[in-house]
Amino acid sequence: MTLASIKRYVLPLLMGFLLSLVIVAAPDKYQALLTSVEAKYGTRAVKRVKTWRDIVAQNQDASELEKLTRVNDFFNQMEFVDDIIHWGKEDYWATPVEFLGTMGGDCEDFTIAKYFTLRELGISDEKLRLVYVKSLSLNQHHMVLAFYNKPTSVPVLLDNIDKQLKPASKRKDLLPIYSFNAKNLWLSKAKGRGELVGGSSRLSLWTDLNDRLEDFK
Repeated sequence: MTLASIKRYVLPLLMGFLLSLVIVAAPDKYQALLTSVEAKYGTRAVKRVKTWRDIVAQNQDASELEKLTRVNDFFNQMEFVDDIIHWGKEDYWATPVEFLGTMGGDCEDFTIAKYFTLRELGISDEKLRLVYVKSLSLNQHHMVLAFYNKPTSVPVLLDNIDKQLKPASKRKDLLPIYSFNAKNLWLSKAKGRGELVGGSSRLSLWTDLNDRLEDFK
């Protein structure tokens, strides 16, 4: 078996197996999460969280397109709710558990949940960017997730407004402003992937979100 074959077929299967071992080996921690979710959000929220964890466990060996599609479709079942109504704050970036627990959130919450789930499914951080845009059709700011198959390729966008996966070239209604991933922050330019301006830690909401994610590790 070639190295390419190992990366394509064996490693995803191994990752899925290891993930199942984590759940089996640490049932108390997993059960504690479910108990916490039920106490805060109710029984239906537990079902949503279990479905989310099943998606991660069962799709490790799926193709990248299948992963993108399944994650996008799953989270797009949640409801859109403005932060001020949902959280009582002008701007709040929810963790995936908070998003699923309440079955709703705004565009940042959809995008964040998709990003972290695809990372768990083995999608490289270098292929993903959370992109802050202006929706020209809605005349408001918005966030989507971009997937780059190659560094120079046109990204595919995962969006909660236009729910079909589409290349960015087909989304003339979106004007990129800035993008980021786990490490870096870019300002968008007319062409190319943008200008690197530093680390994503410069975004206070992103730093706060990652601090809260520590509770679920």
